[in-house]
Amino acid sequence: MKLNNRVALITGSSRGIGQATALAFAREGADLIVNYRSQSERAEETVNQIKQMGRKAIAIKADMADGDAVDKMVETAIGEFGKIDILMNNAGAIRRAEFLEISPEDWSIQIRTNLDGTFRCTQAVAKYMADRKYGKIINIASMMGLGVNIPRIAGYSVSKGAIITFTKAVALELGKYGINVNCIAPGVILTEFTHEGRTEKEVQELVEKQKRTSIMGAIGKPEDIANTAVFLASDESAFITGQVIVVDGGYISFMSHSA
Repeated sequence: MKLNNRVALITGSSRGIGQATALAFAREGADLIVNYRSQSERAEETVNQIKQMGRKAIAIKADMADGDAVDKMVETAIGEFGKIDILMNNAGAIRRAEFLEISPEDWSIQIRTNLDGTFRCTQAVAKYMADRKYGKIINIASMMGLGVNIPRIAGYSVSKGAIITFTKAVALELGKYGINVNCIAPGVILTEFTHEGRTEKEVQELVEKQKRTSIMGAIGKPEDIANTAVFLASDESAFITGQVIVVDGGYISFMSHSA
């Protein structure tokens, strides 16, 4: 198995992409720290599914916008497993609003959760990885961090664009410790997150647009991101770092299209 006896921490892994990746990692032999912010029942369900595969797993509550909670989560994980081989910064927040109407509070929560949370968690985990001269860090950005043609997501896009630059900067500094740092930029992936702040009509319009303007003519599934993450978390990607892998069915090739 590609991740046999590795220990992975995935933030925001009680649902969606994070949950799909946690289950994919477990199938490849990893033990998991399942992080959640509010959905304890979903987190425990994920833990139970992992245990049914014969792997170890625990759920830890921590809001990525709370730096102290992030540090405590990492300390708890190290105390339980003794190491963290793989970190996937997946937890995210989005507040959809016209730019002239978005509140400073909604802007701030996206930056604090998406960018600051990635920074705080990466720094806390990387210290342990550096001591062991091994680590795999995977940051989840977005194709909207590379170019924007969907309105009402300025704060989200800015935070995801910053994660891409963060990935490259941190990869440069952590390479000497044997730590690979890479980034996945998903396209439109149909999850509960896709529905947040949108009406069902808006979701269906987004799905149809993705099908029309992506090379593959389809919308993405959480497993599409999970499969990419397995590769980046494995030793098969040992010579890859500081990279952004876009997983969007070819949608980004049509960025010049109007929203």
